[in-house]
Amino acid sequence: MNAIDSSLAIGRLNVHLHSAQPSATYRMMDRVAARRAAGAKVISLSAGEPDFDTPVHICDAAVDAIRSGHTRYTQVAGMRALREAVAAKFRRENGLDVAWEDTIVCSGGKQVIFNALAATLNAGDEVIVPAPYWVSYPEIVQLCGARPVVIACDSASGFKLTPDALDRAITPRTRWLILNSPSNPTGAVYSLQELRALGEVLLKHPHVLVLADDIYEHLVFDGAGFFTLAQAEPRIAPRTLTMNGVSKAYAMTGWRIGFGTGPRWLLDAMEKLQGQQTSGASSISQHAALAALNGPQDFIREARHSFERRRDLLVASLNGTPGLRCDQPGGAFYAFVSCKDLIGGTTPAGTVLRTDEDVAGALLEEANVAVVHGSAFGLGPYFRIAYALDEKSLHDACSAIDRFCKALS
Repeated sequence: MNAIDSSLAIGRLNVHLHSAQPSATYRMMDRVAARRAAGAKVISLSAGEPDFDTPVHICDAAVDAIRSGHTRYTQVAGMRALREAVAAKFRRENGLDVAWEDTIVCSGGKQVIFNALAATLNAGDEVIVPAPYWVSYPEIVQLCGARPVVIACDSASGFKLTPDALDRAITPRTRWLILNSPSNPTGAVYSLQELRALGEVLLKHPHVLVLADDIYEHLVFDGAGFFTLAQAEPRIAPRTLTMNGVSKAYAMTGWRIGFGTGPRWLLDAMEKLQGQQTSGASSISQHAALAALNGPQDFIREARHSFERRRDLLVASLNGTPGLRCDQPGGAFYAFVSCKDLIGGTTPAGTVLRTDEDVAGALLEEANVAVVHGSAFGLGPYFRIAYALDEKSLHDACSAIDRFCKALS
């Protein structure tokens, strides 16, 4: 190929990539790494992962798998022993009538979501995404050639989707509803009654599939119970994909194991797609996940108590800081903080805060605290704090935020 011909190939990207945005969370993590490399001592409240080490018995299972030679390909949908453990988890903890054939294992929860949407969406389809949302939901929808229909859910509704808002958003083109509880970025948790009310709406629209992202299932506070949508309204279970994984519950984000259960026609399509994409997830990680699901569960309870203490410390501090307001989250390890009263202020360095992204940028540059601006999650002016770090660091971060806010003019 000559130089003229080869130039025609340069920059020819998939059309859907042009509208896709990089993850705001990872962009902030990159900025934190750059500042730390330059010598700054930054407290990062941006990364959405537990700060605990993976439990020892899970790590030991992975080492045993390596030494036992379990280092080869597995079935595309996951090794049967793990899928049986996943099915048992759904029966035991979620009341879902699931056999091992009704499950799929993927390389992380994000792949479960991507596979499901990529296998079912076509041009003109719509996906309802309540906001605030995890930053990847609308991007994945767009990458699959469909249109995200964002429904703003503000603090008046507890950042939760209401039945009326859902009913109004559904059209003949609606293909999916994505529901995340507990929520990233707000920590909002849907009650059994709230899920049943949403289920009543969905029963009127049998063409709508449901994706329940339950990845923060085990981080529900104040003694409240956790419920998933197919459990709350079993009549929509035949068109519901319930997604979960080991990343948040067992501090296994880097192990990259997610799983799901749903109708077999959908799982078959997801498996077909995965077979031409990544094939089976890491065999070592699958053995570690098996140990997580079948082994001692004490870690989950201890982690939940720790996160609940941190939440209480954080919320009390933020609500005592001028210009900030923080509703108490019911789960996960995020707080979604209103910074409306900071907008229009000027920092000591002369930065005018016109948006929540300006607030997040100034906190990093002038207070050495990293947060993620709320508009990246579909609702501003807020910022998200991930309180997945030790209490001393959390206290120091809150003190730095308080000094920053008091110094504004």
